[in-house]
Amino acid sequence: MSENISIRAVAGVVQSLHQTEGAGFEVNRPFPRHGILQVDPFLLLDEMGPSVHGPGEASGAPDHPHRGFETVTYLLAGEMEHHDSQGNHGVLREGDVQWMTAGDGVIHSEMPTRGFQARGGKMHGFQLWVNLPAADKRMRPRYQDVAATRIPTALGKDGRVSVRVIAGEAFGVRAVIDTRIPITYLHATLQPGATWEQPLPAGSNAFAYLISGSGLFGAEKTGARKSQMVVFDNQGDGVRIAVPDDATEPLSLLLIAGKPLAEPLARYGPFVMNTEREIVEAIEDYRAGRFGKIPVEIR
Repeated sequence: MSENISIRAVAGVVQSLHQTEGAGFEVNRPFPRHGILQVDPFLLLDEMGPSVHGPGEASGAPDHPHRGFETVTYLLAGEMEHHDSQGNHGVLREGDVQWMTAGDGVIHSEMPTRGFQARGGKMHGFQLWVNLPAADKRMRPRYQDVAATRIPTALGKDGRVSVRVIAGEAFGVRAVIDTRIPITYLHATLQPGATWEQPLPAGSNAFAYLISGSGLFGAEKTGARKSQMVVFDNQGDGVRIAVPDDATEPLSLLLIAGKPLAEPLARYGPFVMNTEREIVEAIEDYRAGRFGKIPVEIR
């Protein structure tokens, strides 16, 4: 632990809402919701599952458009396949990450693989929406598909904290993913008795989402549990997370932070721009077929 870190206070703890998305898959969503439209620059966080599907039961998100932001898909279990109107195609398996920058506009689908649909199994993962600055909203779409084997893992000195470094840095280990703005995206596992102090960029907005277990957050030791989001204030240059010695299971969580854009926000479903006029233009471009279509040959 570093004595030089100024620990951020906890601004609040939010319980996720359970709802259905896409073609019928279930999610836990801490935001957006009434009172929390975004955690700038983040627009949405969905926990997909965990759910167990029998043969033929799994569902996903069929063809749909995006413009003006990024989607980050992180799979903990199952198999998802994506296709898009740029001709891209890929498969996500356990531990893989896809960082898709929709930019100017793309149509894509996110569905369980045919193999997973046929045999069934456990599906569990996350999708995070990251807003793009005005200067990047019409950039050329791009993908970063990163296999689990390429995502570095960092370990605390006492071995009781391990961190998968998806974006940013932890314990001196840097991520391989390139982001348009400074972002921290860490999947941490804390064993009972562990304490973790993670530095964060000054002025960034930060939150933790609890996947399993429970923990104590901030110097005030605010408690939170599975499916809750802990929002930190932005005063201070780090966060403290601890698990009591008598905890019956490890704490697994996502710690996410980013530099706020502080720009006007216009939002309509899968389009996120700065003005209402830009939203209307996005809808018109989509209806006119300017986003293209997914080629039949990559299906």
